[in-house]
Amino acid sequence: MSRYSMAQIVSLTGINSHTLRKWESRYDFLVPERTETNIRFYSDSQLKKLLNISILRSQGVRLSAIGKMSDEEIHKKVAESLINSNQDDEVKALVLSMINLDEQEFDNIIKSQVIKNGILTTFTEVIYPFLHKVGILWGINKIMPAQEHFVSNLIRQKICSAIDLLPIAPKNAPKIILFLTEGENHEIGLLLASFIAKKLGWRVFYLGQNVPYDNVKTMAELVKPNYLLTFFITTTPSVVEEKVHRLSSETNTPLLFSGSPINLETEKYDKMVTYLKNPKDLITVLEQVLSST
Repeated sequence: MSRYSMAQIVSLTGINSHTLRKWESRYDFLVPERTETNIRFYSDSQLKKLLNISILRSQGVRLSAIGKMSDEEIHKKVAESLINSNQDDEVKALVLSMINLDEQEFDNIIKSQVIKNGILTTFTEVIYPFLHKVGILWGINKIMPAQEHFVSNLIRQKICSAIDLLPIAPKNAPKIILFLTEGENHEIGLLLASFIAKKLGWRVFYLGQNVPYDNVKTMAELVKPNYLLTFFITTTPSVVEEKVHRLSSETNTPLLFSGSPINLETEKYDKMVTYLKNPKDLITVLEQVLSST
């Protein structure tokens, strides 16, 4: 059984610590355990219940009514409420489907979002925030590698299918090379960036994982792209800084990069290098180039 601190529960559910303490004093559905030093912690089942409660509360269901429901009734009510839910609720529901390894629920949520909001919005406003939640769970060792691989492969399949449906951009369209450097293997962010660029009408040259510097340099010379784009999962600042400077200087091409912001001093980089905090930053950069051509 996993144990979650209050801070971790706040990050995963969006319920603030003051509210959690108030619920604890008023209702018996939330009784956190405590360490020997009297610090609260929460179990897997409590995390699941709080995610469900957060969804129902956003739909206007009174907490007193939720407190009278069985777990089965709560789950059924959540399933019904997701029909008219907001995107934050969908993200929480995806977290639940990952924890429960429920592929059908995961698929239903993604399909309903695509129907309501389109593929691009679903990827940027639902999938991306969900991956951030997965990162929180992964970073605190609260999900098994199998759970992370389970959802990563489901998302990969959906992004790849969406990319295949997009038309090939004309030869005079702006160009971007996407790749991961040697030692970088987490490809979901790169695939999402590929979809966004192609959706916006860019010519995308996708090199994939573990690409040697020489290959990137050669491709840059052949393609002459407007941008290079890469991701870094590593949080070692010196390693990221070295890779970024090498890519920028050896290719003489503007570089976009993203990844964990932990300890990254982005102000160190010159005007040839742009750090992307999220997909919206990427969309802004790509649209600016399109508007100027």
